Amino acid sequence: MTAPSANPVPETTEEFSERLTAAIDNAALVLLMSIGHQTGLLDTLAASAGSTSEQLADAAGLEERYVREWLAGMTVAHVVDYEPVSAIYTLPSHRAATLTREAGLNNLARLAQYLPLLSEVEQKILGCFRRGGGLQYQDYPRFHAVMGERSREIFDKALIGTVLPLVEGIPEGLEGGLDVADFGCGSGYAINLMAQAFPASRFTGVDFSDEAIATAAADAERLGLRNASFLSADVATLNAPATYDLITAFDTIHDQAHPAAVLANIHRALRPGGVLLMADIKASSRLEDNIGVAMSTYRYTVSLTHCMPVSLGLEGAGLGTMWGRQLAESMLAEAGFSDVTVREIEQDTSNYFYIARR
Repeated sequence: MTAPSANPVPETTEEFSERLTAAIDNAALVLLMSIGHQTGLLDTLAASAGSTSEQLADAAGLEERYVREWLAGMTVAHVVDYEPVSAIYTLPSHRAATLTREAGLNNLARLAQYLPLLSEVEQKILGCFRRGGGLQYQDYPRFHAVMGERSREIFDKALIGTVLPLVEGIPEGLEGGLDVADFGCGSGYAINLMAQAFPASRFTGVDFSDEAIATAAADAERLGLRNASFLSADVATLNAPATYDLITAFDTIHDQAHPAAVLANIHRALRPGGVLLMADIKASSRLEDNIGVAMSTYRYTVSLTHCMPVSLGLEGAGLGTMWGRQLAESMLAEAGFSDVTVREIEQDTSNYFYIARR
């Protein structure tokens, strides 16, 4: 990451105003994308050779008047094409390639859901500005479902074949039988996926959400997994010394109330020679390095409206989404990890993958 030029071309007030006006207009498009994803309109339109608003509404099982207004917004945003004589709307294939579920990891409409979702807590965040403190996970009833939609796809595409092989010897060890924990496992998708792939190993998912643990355990039972179990506990205080050969922590450390304690406890819970495989946001700890980097504004906004306040709501450190590689490496060293490697993968361009050996 590089900082911008020390002598940027001066920007006039008019140019700045035009830039912000465009940003507001594009923010409206983000809301339309989110609606199109959740209603299935983008998928339905992409699957057709072109539709009137009536045909699209019928195919999607939705109210035509709302569909027509959505189509109008998507048309003036140059996402949907419109032929006025026949009143036919089309979603060209090169645009559908980044807007539909068929696009998989390239589906930006799924990512668009976060901003309207986080806008739901705007007034509560204003209160935090004035009185301090933070929010609770219960203030975000849809957040984990939306996040899970993306993480499940990444896990399906990359966890077994790409992420785990980042750690030398781990796939072979899992074939033979290792003890593995996922700290901050959420609904347990990664644990259950690994348990299916490596029946000789034993997997434990740990999370402080009773609801998430119940979902994870129910899924394991449905899948008939005998080598996956789940524990409702605070990963900062879990008492499990020298218990695991591998601990994973996927996009969770920066949300923790006490991340330093969690990392120290992970080090304690690993057996000698054990490994922490941690995925967390690809960013610098230095603000100036993040200027001009794609999606940095988005990530600071997610941090301000979710990741930081849920930590502060537990009287925590409020580390934030953009804690960055430098601080992550420093905190891993302070936790006792002397051998840390950082890797990247093509399937997940949002995260660094830290391999920390005990």
